[in-house]
Amino acid sequence: MLGIDTSGNITISFGPTNITMSVENIITSIAVFVIGLLIAKLVKHYILTLSRSTKYVWILNEDTARTFYNMIIIISVFYALHVLGVLSYKIWGTPLSNVFTALTVFYFSYLLARKSRDYMVLRAPKEKLNEMQIKAKLFYYMIVTIAFFLALNIAGLSGRLSTIIAAAGITGIVLGFASQAVIANFISGIFIYFDKPLRIGDAVRIGSVEGIVHDIRILSTRIRTWDGTLVRIPNEKLFNSEIINLQRYPARRAEITLGIAYKEDAQRAIDVIMNVLNEEPVILAVPEPKVYVEALGDSSVNITIWAWVPSSLWRGQNLLRAEYGILQKIRDALKREGIEIPFPQRVNWFGEPLRVRVMDDDRKV
Repeated sequence: MLGIDTSGNITISFGPTNITMSVENIITSIAVFVIGLLIAKLVKHYILTLSRSTKYVWILNEDTARTFYNMIIIISVFYALHVLGVLSYKIWGTPLSNVFTALTVFYFSYLLARKSRDYMVLRAPKEKLNEMQIKAKLFYYMIVTIAFFLALNIAGLSGRLSTIIAAAGITGIVLGFASQAVIANFISGIFIYFDKPLRIGDAVRIGSVEGIVHDIRILSTRIRTWDGTLVRIPNEKLFNSEIINLQRYPARRAEITLGIAYKEDAQRAIDVIMNVLNEEPVILAVPEPKVYVEALGDSSVNITIWAWVPSSLWRGQNLLRAEYGILQKIRDALKREGIEIPFPQRVNWFGEPLRVRVMDDDRKV
């Protein structure tokens, strides 16, 4: 129900609730909305202008301009209604307009962070995709975190939240245990990003864990081991560990050691092995493979093979042994040439001559 009193005030009734608005408040409310609309249009135009001349189109684009435009318009509506007294009611001492504004800021900041993250990944060149994924995640978490605390401040809850936590007596526990681990992992994740000891898709060995880097997140890193197991390593532990990157350089050297009998010609065996390596397509010609006598063992002449392979094909120490069957091919080639690969042998010496006792069929000596 709408009514106007003698002083020009307008009263709107919603059942038992009455809202009285003066002409001055109505004019101020309209002015607030109009100013908000102008600011929204200026911000949208400015962002669109920048998007045509900047390389940071992942953040300065049409979606960002539309997001800011809608956010400013909605906030203007809230404060215009606040001037009229519609949203002047308070919750925990905070006007409804501030609460709704805080929710709006957080929601649109979340949309902006998510769209920018996806846009950054989609526009990344293939060779920089892994690096861009990490940058996108860092940007996303940073914007969401800032928006969360900004929303608390707008809603006037930041001080009250700290008071409630302190009154509950759990501030020390939260900061001492949960927050300490989270902050340590977060900071370590940032250091890992700038240090770049590994990238998504790299084959790595970290302590007893070896496999492919599946994902690098803000608090942890996930490794997919050779047997298909997913291992989650907290970034703090990862940062303080020895990280062995098996694929950082384009080529890696694989090593195999095998033995031949002492009676065999070592140079002939080396030539046979070199022929196998030269015919294998996964073995790089430069650096060239090397085969040499490493040691004279107890039962064999030990020959070591050095062969360089592309790092992209590396699958642990068993690359040449299992996946490409090169060790089997070397063994077959040596067998065809009649070169013996001996089993362990032992020669026993006795200090005194042995006496042999021979028994006939009648068990008589």
